Amino acid sequence: MGTQSTPDLSTEASPLSLSTVAVVGLGTMGTGIAEVLTRAGREVIGIDTDEAAARHAVTALETTTARAVQRERITERERQDILARFRTFTDLQAAADADLVIEVVPEDYELKRQVFAGLDAVVRPDTILATGTNALSVTRLAADSQRPERVLGVHFFNPAPAMKLVEVVSSVLTAPAAVAAVTELAHALGKDPIAVGDRPGFVADGLLFGYLNQAAAMYESKYATREDIDAAMRLGCGLPMGPLALLDLIGVDTARTVLEAMYAESQDRLHAPAPILGQLAEAGLTGRKAGRGFYTYDAPGSATVVPDAESPAAADELAGGRSVTGVGVAGSGTMASGIAEVFAKAGYKVVLAARSLEKAEKAKARIAKSLGRSVDKGRMSAEARDTALAAITPAGSLDAFADVDLAVEAVAEDLAVKQELFKTLDKVCKPGAVLATTTSSLPVVACARATSRPEDVIGMHFFNPAPAMKLVEVVRTVLTADDVHATVRAVCAKVRKHPVDCGDRAGFIVNALLFPYLNNAIKMVEEHYASLDDIDAAMKLGGGYPMGPFELLDVVGLDVSLAIEKVLHAEFRDPGLAPAPLLEHLVAAGCLGRKTGRGFREYARR
Repeated sequence: MGTQSTPDLSTEASPLSLSTVAVVGLGTMGTGIAEVLTRAGREVIGIDTDEAAARHAVTALETTTARAVQRERITERERQDILARFRTFTDLQAAADADLVIEVVPEDYELKRQVFAGLDAVVRPDTILATGTNALSVTRLAADSQRPERVLGVHFFNPAPAMKLVEVVSSVLTAPAAVAAVTELAHALGKDPIAVGDRPGFVADGLLFGYLNQAAAMYESKYATREDIDAAMRLGCGLPMGPLALLDLIGVDTARTVLEAMYAESQDRLHAPAPILGQLAEAGLTGRKAGRGFYTYDAPGSATVVPDAESPAAADELAGGRSVTGVGVAGSGTMASGIAEVFAKAGYKVVLAARSLEKAEKAKARIAKSLGRSVDKGRMSAEARDTALAAITPAGSLDAFADVDLAVEAVAEDLAVKQELFKTLDKVCKPGAVLATTTSSLPVVACARATSRPEDVIGMHFFNPAPAMKLVEVVRTVLTADDVHATVRAVCAKVRKHPVDCGDRAGFIVNALLFPYLNNAIKMVEEHYASLDDIDAAMKLGGGYPMGPFELLDVVGLDVSLAIEKVLHAEFRDPGLAPAPLLEHLVAAGCLGRKTGRGFREYARR
């Protein structure tokens, strides 16, 4: 430790006195942070030993502010003021008068330690030193500094000007006043700061990188193509990017570094970097910045994907398939009626069969209401609505499926119930009819083996609400015939859904990647690392997720979530997939989410 005197933190000036900020490291993130600060009226000292990087940062700020003037978001005078507040240097000595220093040099501990040692020698005793790391120990950097109480983490998200989340990371050594000062600054910058403790990945990346790692492992195992994995998570979860495209954007090498740090602390096999991340990184195929990673780009730094050896060939979806004109849908719930609506709107003749004619007619009435809403919103004509409704015939028995070409079951997620239903379909459906299950968690082959024609059985996992959600997971068993697979792909195209192919294993693509992420979020709350609200905010603001994990769990239903997590744990036998005890306790207490008025949060009863 050094011998410099440290001011009494309890009597510091207002946090708003952080008017001069030095940014060390002018790569993409550092340049973005500098832009945020200058636009908010701060004097910014940009420091990078690479003069070209410093020049590029200035050019980038000139470009973005010129664009803002063109869009009339700022005036030319305001632009000139912003540019005047940004000065660049190649020596740390330039940070001598800064109130706050934010380092965003590459994720290498020794490099960051050297930066902090250099800053210790030049900045004022009351200057706050912040690291932009998302993988390395803030506590270790603080302990090696001459002013550990003034060291914290401030983790912006890329692109910094657009992303609202800032994680303010304190170690056990950080003074509360330093945290308060940086938190107030983040608010002044128009950001949404959350306070977190020091552990690899913090909240957002701590949840995100485990999910990205599993996606990389899924691709590496050849379970699904990169295009299907990415499409599944975009269309099935509403994410702005698929996981493999996101890994290319972040940098495969960066992801590997973060995961190594997470695994070193957690020893959770879900955080052990997938071997392909190391192989790509060592080959220099680090993603967009290199022009190639999981995908190939037209130039280093480009976002434009170009075809390569792995790109899917354009294929005639109808080739080799069976003819389908009549469709049977078994079930009377929301999913069954939604699927029946999808097929009817696409011009198929639909038989909607339930356990009684009354239940089937109620399901058709639900479809009529849904179609009526589409007419009211101008999405379809009254004539098209009437045509779709006329195509649906309710029935009180599966015997009505005698002439259908495709039978889709959407009954309870209970294997015994589905197997009995498939035995019946085997008896009543004509030879050559395709038999499909919409299961999200049960083995498709177990349904197939309940029939005398397992080659005709396939999974068609629609997502709820079926009329709105574009994704269908097409699940082949080891027994499914090629022409059955081709038939279902062609049907998906006709009903304007995006099919993704996967094998018959627990969770398929979406749930296998989604539910471990949700389970890890619950574990964060169990460990008192972060609150429900902070975790939900972190994933929406930092990851671009349409819903936070706890919002989503309460919508899906905690009982449904627990059942899926149990299936995943049973199949893959990974200790990291064991359902979080808190989830089990809430289900045991009858707190199942929105449908019961209470889950992770309480809801007003209607």
